[in-house]
Amino acid sequence: MPDAEPHYNVREQTGNPDHASVDDVVDLVIHRAQNPRAEHEDAHFDTAVAALVDRYGPESVRTVIHRILVDDEPFRTATNGLEMRNVDGVRIGTAASCFLEELNAQDDH
Repeated sequence: MPDAEPHYNVREQTGNPDHASVDDVVDLVIHRAQNPRAEHEDAHFDTAVAALVDRYGPESVRTVIHRILVDDEPFRTATNGLEMRNVDGVRIGTAASCFLEELNAQDDH
């Protein structure tokens, strides 16, 4: 991948107003943490982020998501300085990436 190409299709990376913003992703992560979907194929993401938001708080989760989606930090190191386990950065980053794809797909329809 060329250095100039954004890693994530998030508005702050691409400048494209059709792409979801990092705030949209964070809002969806927090919403899903508070209102997990029951019978959905991706419900495991909802329950995972619910536990992480409960453990670390929404601001720490927001910081990790921003570092991953906008600052291109690796999932494991996005937790630096937050008193958070590296593996939880992987969980947050995986869920946030999935939710970003979902948001951008909604805008395509």
